[in-house]
Amino acid sequence: MWTRFVETPANDSASSAAASSDLDNGIYVYLIIECTEPRTFGKIGIGGRGNDVYTVHYKDLAAVVSRTPLVVYDPTRENVLAHEHVNEVIIEEGFTPVPMSFGTLFKTEKDIVEFLEDTYDDLRDVLVKMKDKLEFSLRVNWAREEVLAEIERDDEGIRRLKEEISKSQQSTYFARMQLGRMVEQALNEKSDTYVRDIYEYLRDGAIASRSNKPIGDKMIMNAAFLVERDRMEIFDQKVQEIAQRYEGKLSFRYTGPFPPWNFVTIRLQLERSAVV
Repeated sequence: MWTRFVETPANDSASSAAASSDLDNGIYVYLIIECTEPRTFGKIGIGGRGNDVYTVHYKDLAAVVSRTPLVVYDPTRENVLAHEHVNEVIIEEGFTPVPMSFGTLFKTEKDIVEFLEDTYDDLRDVLVKMKDKLEFSLRVNWAREEVLAEIERDDEGIRRLKEEISKSQQSTYFARMQLGRMVEQALNEKSDTYVRDIYEYLRDGAIASRSNKPIGDKMIMNAAFLVERDRMEIFDQKVQEIAQRYEGKLSFRYTGPFPPWNFVTIRLQLERSAVV
């Protein structure tokens, strides 16, 4: 659970935020929200200089930004966490954001307004579809050795072939290859069963899900779920329940809420916008 960030006083406006040092000759864009009134969110801008995060507007859309030097931001842990922290604060304030890619910079506020104007219809369409919907990430690792021991114990074919190989003084290369293939197939089937069961259990708590490629040998599931804001507690509870069901076999890493990164497929044309 995040700590709510307290807004800066009303006189610390967007115009004063723009009056930064001479080095702050660019603008970093974090995300787009539906907002008609100027807002500030505190001195939490990327780069560690205490730059204000504020809004730049076109009609009912606003880009959430901060002043910055025109530099290429490497995706270091510090920079990524700063970018994500702004996203967290905006979500905590009740907004549904359209995320921008890490490292997106514009030269001036005028360029951002032109960008919002050029892409207004597409952004409005996404905001309407994603309104009050947030993303959660679920990564599942398994205790492979424990699952393998269970397979060898319960699968009669594997158990019998393994016993024959261990008893035979002249076990063949082909028998061992056959055993390896049987074990690998059983592991894949077990992994698929776990993943299907998890998706099935969580289906009623989410609007949509997306499967991403697992990372490493231990991960069997790397998924994103789109959840309505007013059903977050229900989805949290279902994740806890399925995690308890597989305690000792599977470990669950559950994070969020995030902007709907995996569910926004908008492609924006930036021909007239001076994006860096």
